[in-house]
Amino acid sequence: MKDNAPQSANIGKFQNKLVTADGQTRASVALKNPQTLWFNTGTLCNIECTNCYIASSPTNNALVYITADEVRAYLGQIEERAWPVREIGFTGGEPFMNPQMIEMTRAALERGFEVLILTNAMQPMMRPKVREGLLDLQRDFGDKLTLRISVDHFRPDLHDEERGQGSFDKTVEGMKWLRDNGFQMAVAGRSVWGDTDAESRAGYAAFYRAHGFDIDAQNPAQTVLFPEMDETIEVPEITTACWGILDKSPEAVMCSNARMVVKRKGSDKPGVLACTLLAYEPEFEMGETLAEAEADVHLNHPHCAKFCVLGGASCSG
Repeated sequence: MKDNAPQSANIGKFQNKLVTADGQTRASVALKNPQTLWFNTGTLCNIECTNCYIASSPTNNALVYITADEVRAYLGQIEERAWPVREIGFTGGEPFMNPQMIEMTRAALERGFEVLILTNAMQPMMRPKVREGLLDLQRDFGDKLTLRISVDHFRPDLHDEERGQGSFDKTVEGMKWLRDNGFQMAVAGRSVWGDTDAESRAGYAAFYRAHGFDIDAQNPAQTVLFPEMDETIEVPEITTACWGILDKSPEAVMCSNARMVVKRKGSDKPGVLACTLLAYEPEFEMGETLAEAEADVHLNHPHCAKFCVLGGASCSG
């Protein structure tokens, strides 16, 4: 995270999950329509980015590799709970670092779910065994599988500023392999450099044209531009009155339609989190089962306000 504001910017706020600092009732969000179940495959990554929200790196195994059997167990719980989930998402770390990534993907696809994999499309994805597995999945399930590639900026120098020298070229190489083999792709970019939305989308459109990538730069589901998540910037707490003031429904917030499964280092079993963005916050861990994860989520974190309610972010495709 960038440290460009005083650490005390939100002092006194976000202390009580039920009440804001000025005594108002804190807003909460009910799980109304679960559409996406995310699995964090582990926080290990082949690179270390400057502004990684989950601090993934070649040495961070705070979230360990989840297994295919554990994924299958949660897929079974979806059916048991009659959740109307349409999409299974895999994020990391770098998902293709997990040795069971192909098996986990196949397990979800065989159950009829769409699958979204967030990847940097670099060396872990390009290993021969992984490519062979991906080709098998593409042959068997076609457009049910989408890979969302992290391209922080359409300019190589700015992308490499975040991800390390030469990262852009390696990612493009992986994207070309996906393109040549007919995979469905999307892109995740970032707004850290201050481009307007229109400028960013124009830049990505030119990048796609230059490489023959069939990705729509104007479609927010195909080109997702994430705002930066700086916990040190002062943000307002969200009260129950804010829904009317902002003319926004709680059902538009990510935790009304998604949950994430993680496995912490040292834990015997995975747990379910309220949010993909708050992997290290104990308050947002809801229990080991999807039944426990049906509880309301109290918006007791700066990300809830800045990123989700005010920023309107969504991780799904």
